[in-house]
Amino acid sequence: MHKYALHIMYDGSNYSGWQIQPHSLSIQQLVQDAVRTLVKEDVNVVGSGRTDAGVHALDQVAHFRCKEPQDIHYLCKALNGILPKEIRVSSVEAVDIHFHAQRSAKSKEYHYHLALGAIVSPFERQYTWHVPYKIDLTLLKEAAALFIGTHDFRSFANSAHTGAAAKNSVRTIYRLDVVPKDNNVTLIFHGNGFLYKMVRNIVGMLINVASGKKSLSDILETLEAKDRRKAPMSAPPQGLFLVKVEY
Repeated sequence: MHKYALHIMYDGSNYSGWQIQPHSLSIQQLVQDAVRTLVKEDVNVVGSGRTDAGVHALDQVAHFRCKEPQDIHYLCKALNGILPKEIRVSSVEAVDIHFHAQRSAKSKEYHYHLALGAIVSPFERQYTWHVPYKIDLTLLKEAAALFIGTHDFRSFANSAHTGAAAKNSVRTIYRLDVVPKDNNVTLIFHGNGFLYKMVRNIVGMLINVASGKKSLSDILETLEAKDRRKAPMSAPPQGLFLVKVEY
């Protein structure tokens, strides 16, 4: 058997997310169909994790196993000839048979983009969350700092009683940087793993604090509660990008 890793970037605006779902168009389904067409085997493409509907990726990593060896340069070019233009394979590499796109991952980096001010550019609207009301950047940085470290993030996970969160909802965030530029702010998350909708739920809390709707102490109380109902609504998907998966 041979195993290959795909590095994939995509605009998730018009898709139901990465993961294959019935009755909806997913990125995983399109990539898997394209790989099967080219390698002529009934392979399964496994990603590093699911991204939600409307979420984007600069470097999603996926793997597949096949019986016959592949020309990685031809495969990369041919996949991009089949896939829609919103999905591009940036590279294909041969990997050890024990490599697993999800289980071998050591950390991930996500970026969440905020557009502040009264007006958002029409060219940014699909890739940012437009927050038109006043945001206190000092409070935003103080709030972000409270999430850094190892915590039980059950309050910030959708489906907290199923899947990975049900087994272990403790994660470590190594960095949560607040990077302002002009009227935009990028939130940079780097951690050993993230629960379902965890990043978007944290962003929702951060904006609630920075806009004065919640206090800094509410963050600590919400973490302690381990109850998703105690946290505010999730931030919308279009501002979120999976940027890097480290192995």
